[in-house]
Amino acid sequence: MNHYKSWSGLNKQLSNFLCEALKDKITYFLTRYHDVHNAYGRAAVLIDKTELVDFSWIEGYEQEFAISRLHDNGIPWEERKEKLKTEWDKNCTYNEMDFLSAATAFLQMPISDALNSDNYIIRIFAILDKRVGKSTLQAIKSESSYKTLPEWVKQFYELRFSVSNC
Repeated sequence: MNHYKSWSGLNKQLSNFLCEALKDKITYFLTRYHDVHNAYGRAAVLIDKTELVDFSWIEGYEQEFAISRLHDNGIPWEERKEKLKTEWDKNCTYNEMDFLSAATAFLQMPISDALNSDNYIIRIFAILDKRVGKSTLQAIKSESSYKTLPEWVKQFYELRFSVSNC
């Protein structure tokens, strides 16, 4: 994960990339419980103060449990993680550190790479981005491959398509 100085600074950067019609509607949320063992945390993407998706320490435990189950079968760590990625993508089994990692990576990459990223959190940041113009949006919508994405990701594409002045 790339380093960031503060959540408020990172949040401001992410919010500045939102398309104009969503600037006052979409907010990003992150909290860390520093006094708790392992500094558990939680992140979310909200629209009009209603959560669309959240990423918490509970999903982090689910990830570790799933990885350790495969470990019992003697499968190497990297192979275990890759094997589970499809399931995690489908069920949004991601924690706040995955959210932070995606946020910092997104800010360092070209928008075209972000739109095609294997990381669905990065793709969410990208589809909401003001740098994605009307012709690119129309091409994505016409291609319809976004319809095969998990519901928790697809809702962001549909949200972006629904705002007419972005």
